[in-house]
Amino acid sequence: MRFASDIIIIICRHQSHQFITHLYKQTSEKTYKLCSHATCTVAGLTADANILIDQARLRAGRYEYQYQEPIPIENLVEHVCNYKQAYTQYGGLRPFGVAFLFAGYDETHGFQLYQSDPSGNYSGWKATVIGANNQAGKSLLKTDYGSSKKDSSSSSSSGDEMKTDEAAGPEIEMPNVAEACRLAVKVLNKTMDGAVASPEKLELFIMTLDEDGKCVHKTLTEEEAKAVIAEVEAETASAGDT
Repeated sequence: MRFASDIIIIICRHQSHQFITHLYKQTSEKTYKLCSHATCTVAGLTADANILIDQARLRAGRYEYQYQEPIPIENLVEHVCNYKQAYTQYGGLRPFGVAFLFAGYDETHGFQLYQSDPSGNYSGWKATVIGANNQAGKSLLKTDYGSSKKDSSSSSSSGDEMKTDEAAGPEIEMPNVAEACRLAVKVLNKTMDGAVASPEKLELFIMTLDEDGKCVHKTLTEEEAKAVIAEVEAETASAGDT
């Protein structure tokens, strides 16, 4: 999953069978729109995720109705995480078996990316990975994300340098859109244990602002995703030749 300077990029791997994907190719399997300025992607039990996504949409709608302005992203994330955490407090209930990446934009903090685990804890990140084999993806992000990768003194075994804590380390120069898309595909390939991503098996989602300052949600078509994959393969091949 990727986060760029003036744009959010999320890449997901499809798990559906080919027949189901063909029937419902206009719908997303992993990425869900919560409101006009926020979205999320899930890893885990989709049935559990649907309950929490409904809670997030209700909270966003009620906040906007009450205050006549869009809900701040962290406020929305905190509400969902409080709901998740309550299910760890009482007998007869089980935790929600799903991790989230929340992405969105507000006027106070701009574009933001938050990760939440089943316990209800959440944290802000510049770039992170959730789901199967996520440690492999995070290892690639730590070496390839931003210009600070050249500063060996900023490396940390804990991976906290990728968090959005201003005091955690040197500022990272975020990649542009093209670089972010290519790195997103590289990260996905890294988590797939040697398999190469195909346009049919991935979903590349982009959130940015239009000329009026409103959030635009876009999922790349198979042709656009194929072009990004081709660029990654060409870059990998050239690196292998050298």
